[in-house]
Amino acid sequence: MNINRRNLLQTAALGGIATLAAPSIVRAVGSTETIRVGYLHTLAVDGHIYTAEAKGFWEEQGLKPELTRFYTGLELFQAMVGGSLDMLATGAVVSNFPARGQGKVFLINNVEFATAQLWVNPEMGVNSFEDLKGKQIATSIGTTAHVFLSSALTANGIDPKSGVAIVNQRMPDAVTAFISGAVPAVALWVPFNVQVQKQLPGAKMLVDASKYYPDAAIVGGWAARNDYYDEHKDVLERVIKAWLPANELLVQKPDETLDMLQKTQYSDVPLEELKAQYQAQKLFPASEWAKMYEDGTVTSWLDRVTNFYADIGGMSDPIPAKTYFDPSLFLKVAG
Repeated sequence: MNINRRNLLQTAALGGIATLAAPSIVRAVGSTETIRVGYLHTLAVDGHIYTAEAKGFWEEQGLKPELTRFYTGLELFQAMVGGSLDMLATGAVVSNFPARGQGKVFLINNVEFATAQLWVNPEMGVNSFEDLKGKQIATSIGTTAHVFLSSALTANGIDPKSGVAIVNQRMPDAVTAFISGAVPAVALWVPFNVQVQKQLPGAKMLVDASKYYPDAAIVGGWAARNDYYDEHKDVLERVIKAWLPANELLVQKPDETLDMLQKTQYSDVPLEELKAQYQAQKLFPASEWAKMYEDGTVTSWLDRVTNFYADIGGMSDPIPAKTYFDPSLFLKVAG
């Protein structure tokens, strides 16, 4: 069940960062416009959203995000394609539906450097990749965790299609199945690892996605519904304008920003764990993002994950990222 969260933060404990905002960040003129935004509750996805909310950056741009939480990127895109969302923020699935012609990618949050992890249960006889052969692994097919799992299995000589049995579940259910002993392994993304550590202390993290970076880099970011993208580019530019100073905070003052986010959005996650999650993603200043938008780096990362979806039979004749990813809005706003 989706959980609606609307403008939970009205003020923030952070201060003195206004000078970090890019010169193009100005207060929008006119009435506040509501934007329907879907997201996943993981730092790599909603860190920018809630930092911008806490600091009033949405309000500065005349925007009022109506936030709806989902548990997988697949559910997010299904909701957006169905018309109940204007835009969304997610992980690897940003390379899926847009490659089918369903949504336009216009903003990248980060590279999910080590947000995906593979956990096993030694008490069920699994201590290594060799032990995984023929075993069940719970995960959410088509998500960041699944893309990572495929890379990890392949790198260790296991065919992801025939060497193991992948059990497709929504991530909360996959983690519950692992903790209960229904399956001996789970491929998850943070912060679900916190639940595993608390409830199954004997579990072992076999590997995380950093092992396969940059060859298996996974980017997360924002996509808009096709008709919304065509008709509201001015709003999307204002979304980017609110995102930019939030990104600066996360890049330049992570300790202060994470302390605020932990208190207001991640109270169930210890601060040190949240800091570890922060280290599991790669964030870049706007100037570096602009270079990677321009030189094709981001496009190549998106294409790699799109090709994964095609390879597993998730789509045929996918649209290349150069068609479904529009870097022009960011480059216009960021300069």
